[in-house]
Amino acid sequence: MFRATPRLLECRITFFTRSPCGLCDSAKAVVQNVNKTRPLQYWEINVMEPGQERWKDVYEFDTPVIHIDKASAPETTTSSLKLMHRFKEEDVTELMDQAEKV
Repeated sequence: MFRATPRLLECRITFFTRSPCGLCDSAKAVVQNVNKTRPLQYWEINVMEPGQERWKDVYEFDTPVIHIDKASAPETTTSSLKLMHRFKEEDVTELMDQAEKV
């Protein structure tokens, strides 16, 4: 009998947000729905908080943005796989598949 093994946490999603941001709330719900069926590491960065100037310079007017990296990557970078603004669960899982192949 074939037994499925649980998927390891192979991807990390870094969610760039700001508050208030209705579009961010919708995007966060998409990521949460993906996480129900596909485990992932999740980090959230509010680009407007002190200490996040690096990300504020890049994404202040573009949130929400998610970076998708292999979980073993040391940190996310601007060259990470990414989705911006409006995206669907299928878009997220497709990029997760790509990240896991790297």
